[in-house]
Amino acid sequence: MTIDVASLRKEYTKNGLHRKDLVDDPFEQFTRWFEEAVRTAGDQEPNAMTLATATKDGVPSSRVVLLKGVDDGFIFFTNYESHKALDLLSNPRAGLTFHWPWLERQVQVQGSVEKTTREESESYFRKRPLGSRLGAIISKQSSVIESRAALEKKLEELKKRYPQNAEPPVPDFWGGFRVIPVRIEFWQGRENRLHDRFLYTLGPEGNWRIDRLSP
Repeated sequence: MTIDVASLRKEYTKNGLHRKDLVDDPFEQFTRWFEEAVRTAGDQEPNAMTLATATKDGVPSSRVVLLKGVDDGFIFFTNYESHKALDLLSNPRAGLTFHWPWLERQVQVQGSVEKTTREESESYFRKRPLGSRLGAIISKQSSVIESRAALEKKLEELKKRYPQNAEPPVPDFWGGFRVIPVRIEFWQGRENRLHDRFLYTLGPEGNWRIDRLSP
């Protein structure tokens, strides 16, 4: 590698984060940060998040997915036969990381995972562009395929069956997951790598404790 990776460095100078700046509810705190990220994102994807999973034997993997809802958890959708889904079905725990570099912020989430209801999955599926819906139907996500051409041929065949304004059926193998957090950390970059970090931890009675962490 010709790039001196060790010399790559960015100083964080935009903001600080103080205990008085935080609200008691981590979901409300997340919403405030997320709305600011959306307003300032430009052509970035503020709802992109890294999803970390592990097999039942503890073999980890991660990938970037898109947040599609927040209620008492963080919701995303996928193929239930994909690598990540098989991990989650056998080991229903996950970690999420949101990174908004233009704000010098990160949010980390850890918690248990459950499937969304079928009604929730179907409702979101029908809101997707037709091309995305057809792509979900033909894709055996994470499986080995013959070629790109074979994939595109399947798509063209399906387009003939379902032209614009058509309503293709929601596949049984497609749906959502909800990550229900027990820990949520808010990270704000600071100079000299003395970052501000605050951790919300869910207590046994449903209350959230807030602690400042060392950077």
